[in-house]
Amino acid sequence: MSYYLKKYWKANLITVLIQICMYSAQASFALITVRMSQAVIDLDLREFVFWMLMNLAGWFVYLALDSLRKIFMGRSVWKMNNAVRRDMAATLLQKDYQAYHAQDKGEYLSWFTTGIKEIESNAWESFFMFTSYLAQILANMAVLAVLHWSLLPAALISAAIMIIIPKLFEKKLQQLGEKCAQGQEAAVSGMKDLIGGYDVLRFFGRKERFKEGMDEASNQMEKPAYQKTCKGGFIYSGVGLVNASSQLLILLYTGLLVMKGIIPASVFWGSGTPCAAISNGLNLIAYYRMCIAASKPYFARIDVHDDGGNAQEFQMTEPIQDSITVDNVSFSYGEKAVLEKMSASFKKGGKYALTGPSGCGKSTLLRLLLGWLPDYGGTIWFDGKNAKDFTAEQLQQQISYIAQDIFLFNTTIRDNITLGQDFTDEQMQKALKGSALEGDLANMPDGLDTVVGEEGGSLSGGQRQRVAIARALIHNRSILLVDEGTSALDEENANIVEESLLGNPELTLILVSHHLAPERKAQFDCVYQLKTISIGDAV
Repeated sequence: MSYYLKKYWKANLITVLIQICMYSAQASFALITVRMSQAVIDLDLREFVFWMLMNLAGWFVYLALDSLRKIFMGRSVWKMNNAVRRDMAATLLQKDYQAYHAQDKGEYLSWFTTGIKEIESNAWESFFMFTSYLAQILANMAVLAVLHWSLLPAALISAAIMIIIPKLFEKKLQQLGEKCAQGQEAAVSGMKDLIGGYDVLRFFGRKERFKEGMDEASNQMEKPAYQKTCKGGFIYSGVGLVNASSQLLILLYTGLLVMKGIIPASVFWGSGTPCAAISNGLNLIAYYRMCIAASKPYFARIDVHDDGGNAQEFQMTEPIQDSITVDNVSFSYGEKAVLEKMSASFKKGGKYALTGPSGCGKSTLLRLLLGWLPDYGGTIWFDGKNAKDFTAEQLQQQISYIAQDIFLFNTTIRDNITLGQDFTDEQMQKALKGSALEGDLANMPDGLDTVVGEEGGSLSGGQRQRVAIARALIHNRSILLVDEGTSALDEENANIVEESLLGNPELTLILVSHHLAPERKAQFDCVYQLKTISIGDAV
């Protein structure tokens, strides 16, 4: 939290200074009240009217400053929320393939949505309210000192008590905040899963499961929030009782000073306002300190800070010149062995196929080549260099990957192909032709500028795969890994795409397929037949 407050210290400082001026103006009302009261006692109408007008002017200044405070505070919150989201994104980008996929996407979504709202409420708003009430307390303490010097030590003792007491409960509130964060992540993940399975549940008449699942997810989110509210309320009430008792003692002491003739009665009337302001301020400071403590688990998710500079570019020393060699590679998902001492060689510019039944490790081998699964036995060589000497980012500088499940952003076809980069018309046309996407574009309302919908929902499965293939081709990687990339295409378009890929002499192609027709096998340099928990044999 402190990182972001310091990062935008100028904007935050302006807000705090405005709050100090605002509550100084508010505190002056007590002194004005004393003057007005004394004027009434002295039956001095002129003096009374003057201080009434001063009171009105004070309110004008106070409200004008309050408007400015809201403007600057809103801008600060905006900047800090954006910075937190940017750092959350940087944290996700630091994760490797396995670490990222260890959590559900719904959990990550909750970071950027409900998590940010909790940070805004418990951290930023609490910080500004904390500093505003601190300014209120200090200003009103100054007023008490003006009324009589002995009232200040009494107020300071009360403040010290209210600073110490909340510390006793910070750990408990932090634990409650952690439960809230975990509950929100689990709930969002569950809701996302149910929404994704909506059609399945409707089709099989399981509407009740949808409602019951939503109820369960809602309870996961609301129960820890309720517990936090209840337990926090008890703590806050106890702290408030201590605060009220200490402020009553100050008023008792002020009354005794009046009775002994040390201060005039008008001071007692005027002291009620600053005493109440100090009491209220101390109570709320304790509350907002506890809120800040509850926000800490949300910041604990952030591992890195994006300083706004360019991300480090990972480059291999030179493109692949000769081959990729898989040497006695074994891999297991937990106790389940998928690959066992597999060996294969993929020459630059060659065309290769991996076939075999489901679960035999075809897709796993592609992920190993991409550097996504580093915990394997054996060795993978890139031009005689151990793949483990490179990062996944370095390997992916030369490798394009087309997965079985195609993801498209909710933007245009053009943007999904280029991913925001600039390419010439010639490059675009070459990619469209190589992916057999040209014919589809002719029947779309806006051609390349057609919006594909959320996750490409407005396109057919085959069209989504053709867009993905065009995306791979236009980025001109020298190695293309295709995981059932033509499975959703009709035979004619599948042939067009595969012929284009097979006919590109600059492209090293490794294609996964359950089955290959005999005439298609002849077009590959080598077809590796994988078996379940076995060695892949060259055919």
